[in-house]
Amino acid sequence: MEFIGITGGVGAGKSAILAYLSQNYKCKIVMADDLAKELMEPGHDCYDSLLDALVREGFISSSMEILDESDHLDRCKMSEIVFTSDEGRALVNSIVHPAVKDWIIADVAREREAGALDYYFFEAALLIECEYDRICDEIWYIFTTQDNRRMRLIESRGYSDARIDEIFASQLDEEVFRLKSDFVIDNNRSLDYTFKQIDMRLTNRGDL
Repeated sequence: MEFIGITGGVGAGKSAILAYLSQNYKCKIVMADDLAKELMEPGHDCYDSLLDALVREGFISSSMEILDESDHLDRCKMSEIVFTSDEGRALVNSIVHPAVKDWIIADVAREREAGALDYYFFEAALLIECEYDRICDEIWYIFTTQDNRRMRLIESRGYSDARIDEIFASQLDEEVFRLKSDFVIDNNRSLDYTFKQIDMRLTNRGDL
């Protein structure tokens, strides 16, 4: 089983590629954002560590300030900490990102032992920043031009140009993505063209 990390800038078209992989290959797909949300639920060590750290560092005076009636983390209140404070964001990331990586490493080991899959795909926006290139068999970078990404974000999410500029400025340069990646998917043309690149990488069939 190959462990492949997939990354790309916001609006790069990761969802369509992940759907194609899921439908056409014997694989498991895990998305970092979804996993992080799960690990931040009650019953996980990450949840307990977050509450303890937020109180200890003075972001809240008690855990009750940031929990809803069901003892789940209030997403709006968490967003206020993450997006209005560099220190708060760094604190949350310092707990959640290692928890995600530990879970992924353990899950990859479980799936390899089970021997039922050909591929394990892990999608994360911060794949390179969190040094998954050290543990993945391959890193894939989905390349989509900024013009195409901007158009998709305006059409699909209604983002303003100003917000898109802020997002682009916060992400790694294309050169860094390419340097750290083993395979670059050109996702600027048709999806058929995109999918053929994947098929050639994984099965060596077809011609572009």
